[in-house]
Amino acid sequence: MREFDARIVRQGQLHSLRLQAVDIDDARRQLQDAQVVSLRQRTSFQWPGRRARFALNLFIQELVVLLDAGLVLVESVETLRDKAAPGVNRQVLSELLESMYQGNAFSRAMQAKPEIFPTLLVATAASSEHSGQLSVALRRYHHFEAHLETVKKRVSSALMYPLVVLGVGAVILLFLLFFVIPRFASVFDAMSDLPATARFMVWWGGRVEQQGGLLMGGLAVLVTSLVLLARTEAVKRRLGAWLWKIPSLGAQRTLFILARFYRTAGMLLMGGMPAVSALEMAGALLPTERQGDLGRSLSDIRAGQPLSTTLARHRLTTPVAERLLRVGEQSGELAAMCERIAQFHDEALERAIELFSKVFEPLLMLVVGGLIGLIVFLLYMPIFELAGSIQG
Repeated sequence: MREFDARIVRQGQLHSLRLQAVDIDDARRQLQDAQVVSLRQRTSFQWPGRRARFALNLFIQELVVLLDAGLVLVESVETLRDKAAPGVNRQVLSELLESMYQGNAFSRAMQAKPEIFPTLLVATAASSEHSGQLSVALRRYHHFEAHLETVKKRVSSALMYPLVVLGVGAVILLFLLFFVIPRFASVFDAMSDLPATARFMVWWGGRVEQQGGLLMGGLAVLVTSLVLLARTEAVKRRLGAWLWKIPSLGAQRTLFILARFYRTAGMLLMGGMPAVSALEMAGALLPTERQGDLGRSLSDIRAGQPLSTTLARHRLTTPVAERLLRVGEQSGELAAMCERIAQFHDEALERAIELFSKVFEPLLMLVVGGLIGLIVFLLYMPIFELAGSIQG
């Protein structure tokens, strides 16, 4: 829904009012009994590049609460629409309700807006809404997203400290190179028979004095170009392919991929979706290089081959996952076993993140400190050499 400011004449008096409508034609229809003087849509200031987003997680949480309280689905969405402030949230909920009023199912109404409602959420709702377990399925999806967000935050926090150390170290190095070393170089400039380290400082100090602005500008352009280049998709793919070739990083990436794959499959199975359809839907989360393995696995499963053996043959399991899947096939608890597989892989991934924090951060401090110490050593070594030559 959009907001419009209108000035109208009604019963010989001029009135100013604000109304909500889908578009300007809808607003004019609401004012048919009055003479419209002016009608314009309200605009709110937004920072460039930042658009209002639909609060999907909050919508799911509140919808689950209302459904658990006994409200029917349409009434729950109407309640959330009425309490929403004017803006994108109310507009999306109004469009969702309009589609449901026309007889569409909740999942079909969400499917019409793929930019807001993920495919996994639509599939989760579709697999459970007819069984009366929609609130359970939505709660399960919310827990899935919350867990995935927790993992992302853990990885981000593990990388934040090294990035801060690198940033501070880079600032210190630039300060030493462009301010401290040229000052020291002026001390040795008038001396003869200088040692090699002093000659290097004199040379660098001269370059900074003559072309300091050009050097700083060139360095800034180089850093900016590297940052922009690193944000392109082609470079990201190449860097990712290079990083995942490192055995330890590749193994942790595999754990994360499989944990997300099995948790998604387990969630869909719990909602009543058939195993093949659940695996096919969860396979959309796999990277491109694993899509072919999943396609061959699904073909073998449709041909009647056991799920655990087939996924293991096509490298979509670990030894632990294969055994748990076999137990799930025999006991009929395949959905629960998929969730246990995801939990097992998540625990292994958390241990790897913790080990990374304990080992990599001190190592990075050592490297940055070593570089700074090397420059300080180069600064003072000529003084020690000159002092030794004077004493000699």
